[in-house]
Amino acid sequence: MSAKQAVVIGASGGIGAALVEALRDENIATRGFARSFAGADHIDLEDEASIAAAAASLSTAPDLVIVATGLLHASERSPEKSIAHLDPAWLHRQFAVNAIGPALVAKHFLPLMPRTGRTVFAALSARVGSISDNRLGGWYGYRASKAALNQLVRTASVEEKRRNDRSIVVALHPGTVDTALSRPFQANVQAGRLFDTGRAAVQLLDVIDGLRVIDSGKLFDWEGKEVSP
Repeated sequence: MSAKQAVVIGASGGIGAALVEALRDENIATRGFARSFAGADHIDLEDEASIAAAAASLSTAPDLVIVATGLLHASERSPEKSIAHLDPAWLHRQFAVNAIGPALVAKHFLPLMPRTGRTVFAALSARVGSISDNRLGGWYGYRASKAALNQLVRTASVEEKRRNDRSIVVALHPGTVDTALSRPFQANVQAGRLFDTGRAAVQLLDVIDGLRVIDSGKLFDWEGKEVSP
């Protein structure tokens, strides 16, 4: 990869940890942050102060930042099967983690990225966040929060282009990866379409490496194909 300094937010998760490992295997200096980490490596997407502190702890400007976080279900909550299952507290938390949190990471980390040369800020999104591709319904909070993330990414890309005309700000769909997030829903995954975390990380980094400036603001899947909004 062309990156020299990388940051991974959500580095304790399945995809995040694999991204850190893959980047370091490429001899790219990589800093990982996660909610479960202590000290200077701690970050909580529901606490802007911790995001600001994490950004302030960087000693070198990163040219690659990846937000590898997401919330689909929790011990007490499953994705909504119908509108009757909507709960405002659960919707709020999904938006906090899936949309607002990554946007706040962009708020604090984008200004630290170089003003010249190629830079990439990528946030993990999901194909189900595509409004035009929604044919099954359900999963209200996850779909809506990921759709919001895609719009936030698009909007940030426009602003960042004014600061650095070679910047790339994108959303990425990693496919179905064998992690805790997808585990309850893997039974219906097509053969060969459930990726282990190591493969998913390499696929995502390959997509990032192939991105062009004109790709900024868009959503791409793990094969590098653009997903319609």
